[in-house]
Amino acid sequence: MTDIWNRLVSIQDNFINQFEKHGEEIHELEMARFNRPGWINRVWVSNGFRRAHIDVVDARETRGLWMMHCCVFPHTDNPAPIFGYDVIAGKNKITGCFHDFSTTGYPHPMMDWFGVEVEKLEWRKTRELPDWARLIFSKHMVAAGNVSEPHELDQIMNMSTYNLNHYLENVSSTNGDCVDNSKAQNFYCENQKKNPHTPKVMTSLGLDEEDVRVFIEECLFPPIR
Repeated sequence: MTDIWNRLVSIQDNFINQFEKHGEEIHELEMARFNRPGWINRVWVSNGFRRAHIDVVDARETRGLWMMHCCVFPHTDNPAPIFGYDVIAGKNKITGCFHDFSTTGYPHPMMDWFGVEVEKLEWRKTRELPDWARLIFSKHMVAAGNVSEPHELDQIMNMSTYNLNHYLENVSSTNGDCVDNSKAQNFYCENQKKNPHTPKVMTSLGLDEEDVRVFIEECLFPPIR
C-alpha cells in the first residue's frame, strides 16, 4: 500500500464524514447487490441536496488500482450545479482525475466560484472533450492524468475536499430558486451513460460486465422518474 493510495482513502473518509455531517444515509434497494467487499456504494439525502453517492472500487490487491466516483445532485427546485468527482490511481500515480461543477441549466454563483478556484491550479491543461461531455461539463472542468509530482498531488487532494465542503455548505442557499430542473439532471445522467470509459474501467477492475451495465443504468446515474 502506497502513500498515494493512503491519501486517496483519506479523501474517501473525508467525503463520507462530510455527507454524514450534512445528510442522512439511505439504503436504496437497487444498490444492495453492489455493496460487497472491495466495492463500496453509499447514498445520502438531505434538505440541502437531493442525492449524494460515493462509489469506491478497491482493487489494490488484485489489480493494483483504486477508484472513487462521487456525484451530488441538488434538489429539482434548486439551480445549483451538480458536483462530480472521479479519480483512479495505480501504485505510483493518479492515472485520471475529473472534477466539475456541472450546470443544471441556470447561472449560479457556485459555478463562478468554481471557475476562480480552478484557475489556481498550476498544472491544469485544457483538453478536447467528446461530444457527450461538451453537452454537460463546464468550461472549467478539471481533467488530469499521469499525476505523480508531489505538488500536483497536493493540489488534487486539497481541491477535492475543499470544493466538496464549499458545495455542501452553500448548496441549500438557492433551494426554491427555480421551478424544475429535473430534465437537466436527467440530461446530465443520460450523457454520462454515454461515456465508454466508465464500463471499461470498471470491468478492468474485475467487476462482472452485466453487473457494471445494470449498475451504470440504475444506480450510478439513476434518472428522475
